[in-house]
Amino acid sequence: MERKYNATVIVPSLNPDEKLRGVVDGLLAAGFDDIIVIDDGSAPEYKSNFPEPSDNVTLLVHEVNRGKGAAMKTAFRHFLDRDDRRAGVITVDGDGQHRTEDVINCVNAMLEGEPALVMGCRNFDLPHVPARSRSGNKITSAVFRILFGMKLSDTQTGLRAIRAEHLPVMLEVEGDRYEYETNMLMKLKPAKIPVKEVEIETVYINENETSHFRVVRDSIRIYGLIIKFLLSSVAGTVVDQVGHALFLTLLFNGNEYLAAGCARLISSIVNFILNKEAVFKGKGNTGKFLFRYYLLAIPMILISATAVEFISRIFGGSDLAKTLVKIPVDVLLFIASFRIQREWVFSDENTKKKD
Repeated sequence: MERKYNATVIVPSLNPDEKLRGVVDGLLAAGFDDIIVIDDGSAPEYKSNFPEPSDNVTLLVHEVNRGKGAAMKTAFRHFLDRDDRRAGVITVDGDGQHRTEDVINCVNAMLEGEPALVMGCRNFDLPHVPARSRSGNKITSAVFRILFGMKLSDTQTGLRAIRAEHLPVMLEVEGDRYEYETNMLMKLKPAKIPVKEVEIETVYINENETSHFRVVRDSIRIYGLIIKFLLSSVAGTVVDQVGHALFLTLLFNGNEYLAAGCARLISSIVNFILNKEAVFKGKGNTGKFLFRYYLLAIPMILISATAVEFISRIFGGSDLAKTLVKIPVDVLLFIASFRIQREWVFSDENTKKKD
């Protein structure tokens, strides 16, 4: 078959039905002559639904289920290890929800213009979209816009065209299951990889009943970074309050300023260590990270105290007014702190060097 599209199609699959063969046959008929299908530990009774390997179809097998993210990484590594590479890859779901015409449009968009990651985006405002999918995507899109500064209309789409030069970065992304696709998007801005959106047909077959997405467990994984940052902040607050009480009663004989200062210093160090090692996993000079952290933390403390005092006075200056003002002020500072720490304080120096 004469090569028509300079891209490799990647189809991760777990326990597929007969639609998988139809997806592969449709792609072959459209002119895609290099398709990698990953069997991610499917049960024996589903093996017959996978296409037979051929000159145009490669079947990679995980002996046990490792997750969609792990399957995609396996295919990316296989692609990069080849001598004959295409310009890029495009990931396609094997359940028939991605139309061949949309796959073609996304590949063409990848090959044209700047080397962006192309996302095939659905319209979640259509009446046939399941309520769970509509609300989940809108929430995640809002989170990405607020916390990551990225305006994305479909954060969970599996139809993604990626240039070959970006795949090494994709292999560095953490996560082996559904969270991998979300973590991939978080990596784009620090890696300076632009995003291009292509509108695709919004298809839901039997309200997406074949999806292996587990609402609670996979949602926790998807929002893992945000949850860890929140827990780190809570841990710092607990250390601050406990430390303040101990210093006040045991060491400084009621000296409020010394007790508060020492407690805040220790809690900030705990928060710094947690954010560096567990949340953002900064790789680089710890001293530089620490300097940046306090360059951010000190103004944040001053802004919080000043804003609460100033705004509460407008509403009478009572303790209740201060409490009501402190909540939105701290929420805004939490968002600002998250973005600044992620994009500057603990930014990946190795990624910057590659650029």
